[in-house]
Amino acid sequence: MLSTAAALHSARPDADLFLSMDPDHMPWGARTPDAVIERALAGARAAWEAAGGLDAVVVPCNTASVHGLARLREVFEPGVPVIGTVPAIKPAALSGGPIAVWSTVATTRSGYQRRLVETFAQDIEVTPVACAGLAEAVESADHREVTDAVSYAAGLTPGNVRAVVLGCTHYDLVGDEIVGALGEGVALHTAAHAVAAQALRR
Repeated sequence: MLSTAAALHSARPDADLFLSMDPDHMPWGARTPDAVIERALAGARAAWEAAGGLDAVVVPCNTASVHGLARLREVFEPGVPVIGTVPAIKPAALSGGPIAVWSTVATTRSGYQRRLVETFAQDIEVTPVACAGLAEAVESADHREVTDAVSYAAGLTPGNVRAVVLGCTHYDLVGDEIVGALGEGVALHTAAHAVAAQALRR
């Protein structure tokens, strides 16, 4: 959430942002799709009530988007646009391959991510990497846990990969550690600025 909020604030410092966080239930990557949908709806409704209405609902979480976007749009649209976050597979694929997609276990096994790969990266080598424990480590702010989780995911990433899609917005916060584990020649692709731009367009 924080990387997307920062991108929105940078683009529109005059806009009021209401961050609806869920520390008692985070992270969501290990939860069932129904539980993720429930938490995403609760968060959006809490923001709506706090703000007295919203101009847009931005869902700065890949797991919440792949599971809950359709339900959120049923509730809020067409009156209030709902902007989701999906792994930045398309821009990564445009740079050539091979690429890896680092995501939570839930996002990695989702049909949504699989369809993104089939749509935008069907002609290049794509390795999905389920980063077990990384979002939890970032959430806990424990440096040793972050290092261990990044090392684990790096060990699952083929050595010939030239681009890594960060399919969880938690991972944006430890980009330097990821580059350190994979090497300077690997480009990281995040969704924060694209989501901010889409929110402002909508």
